[in-house]
Amino acid sequence: MSRRAREKAAAPAAGAAARCTVTVCRGCCCGTPKIPRLDHAAQLTGLRTALAATATVRPVPCLDACEHGNVIVVQPSAAGRKAGGRPVWLGLVNDLDASADITAWIEAGGPGLADMPAVLDLYAFSPSRRVRAQLGD
Repeated sequence: MSRRAREKAAAPAAGAAARCTVTVCRGCCCGTPKIPRLDHAAQLTGLRTALAATATVRPVPCLDACEHGNVIVVQPSAAGRKAGGRPVWLGLVNDLDASADITAWIEAGGPGLADMPAVLDLYAFSPSRRVRAQLGD
């Protein structure tokens, strides 16, 4: 493979860097019957549908923060990171109202570009350094 082809393959898709990334844990606890009274598939579908034009939503097997299940991590867009935004870890996101609050914040710009709604302070937590490293941030 030529150098130019490698650079093109490594480059993010157009617009991908300009979007927030929403990582949804779907591991051993999150997204399973261990957390009752929540339609986990509907939560993921709702996030994907609501944020289709705004963010990349990606489920991952496990973020190893099970005591906070369901865990969602909102990573800033390139502009948000440039403005000082950092990933925000949200736990106990176990109802669709919380998902709607997260969606509204991301649609407003997300980390670095829009103030996080006060209600999301109830969900925010700081994971260990080892856990944060799983996202590469």
